[in-house]
Amino acid sequence: MEYLNIFVKGIFIENMIFAYFLGMCSYLAVSKTVKTANGLGLAVIFVLGITVPINYLLENYVLKEGALAWLSPEYANVDLGFLSFIMFIAVIASMVQLVEMIVEKFAPALYGALGIFLPLIAVNCSILGGALFMQDRQYPSIGEATVFGLGSGVGWWIAIVAIAAIREKIRYSHVPAPLKGLGITFIITGLMGIAFMSFMGIEI
Repeated sequence: MEYLNIFVKGIFIENMIFAYFLGMCSYLAVSKTVKTANGLGLAVIFVLGITVPINYLLENYVLKEGALAWLSPEYANVDLGFLSFIMFIAVIASMVQLVEMIVEKFAPALYGALGIFLPLIAVNCSILGGALFMQDRQYPSIGEATVFGLGSGVGWWIAIVAIAAIREKIRYSHVPAPLKGLGITFIITGLMGIAFMSFMGIEI
């Protein structure tokens, strides 16, 4: 049951886009069509689902104070926490490189459509945010950390696909010229963010 709670919270209550506004750059740039938004969203799910548990293991068995006690009692006081950012980003960059190679190999059209924003997942603040939230919340098991990563990824995917679907429809509607494109996108994102943030006080 706890896994379900974490998963649902990651999607709806603690949504990376609408609750914390993380990953807005690629969210705004790639959400012009549902096809590209879906592709990037699935890539984000994969990266978060892989990097959060890997970084959990790094945090708990290598980086934090006392984590190296499993090597020898003399390492019980070693604290490598200052390396957290560097190690988290290295793991994320490695996984993004893997995703980029897979997409280029099996979906070259999507690879071309996503362009520079696919490798830029490595510096997407929602990906690093997933690792830092995991670190801050100190999940007691790798299973909970993994579910949190997947839930966060699914939430980000839902957000970008939803706004892409809306933008495709708006393209053919009578939106005033000054609001077309990013203008109406910002307004809709703000309204959706308010709606999602209304869930923030809900306890599951």
